[in-house]
Amino acid sequence: MHERILVALDGSKEGESALPYVHDLLSKFSPEVEREVILLRVVPLEKVYVRSENTSIVDEVATERQTARVKKEALDYLEKTRHAITVEGVPVRCEVVAGDAPEGIVKTSETMNADLIAISTHGRSGLSRWAFGSVTDKVLRLKGKTPVVVVKASGEHPV
Repeated sequence: MHERILVALDGSKEGESALPYVHDLLSKFSPEVEREVILLRVVPLEKVYVRSENTSIVDEVATERQTARVKKEALDYLEKTRHAITVEGVPVRCEVVAGDAPEGIVKTSETMNADLIAISTHGRSGLSRWAFGSVTDKVLRLKGKTPVVVVKASGEHPV
């Protein structure tokens, strides 16, 4: 049997609230169960706006250099964060993808055959939630095939 857990992180301390839960969950599996953790960070495509000389059309273009820089920063963050769920014998892989966060999380979970998505919610409500949206809500609504466990961010930062 194999258990692969994808942990979606956004780079914030609140976003790391799912890490202690995943750590505890990993330690409860039988030693015979192969376990793997994938730390995932979805970064937005860096875009610039280009106006053609002969037209008033403005094109939105993702630049490779900017996207590569943001991906490197995200990977560095994941590498620093991986200690929070280190369990002996459990490999932790760090992955960064560019694009829309909810879609990237669901697509990556399916591509990597994850058995579970662990994600935290910042606990926003009302106007704040409306203005900023909720990646967690969107992940739940996308109807992916992978089960999702949602951990509410507490005021305490465990990592």
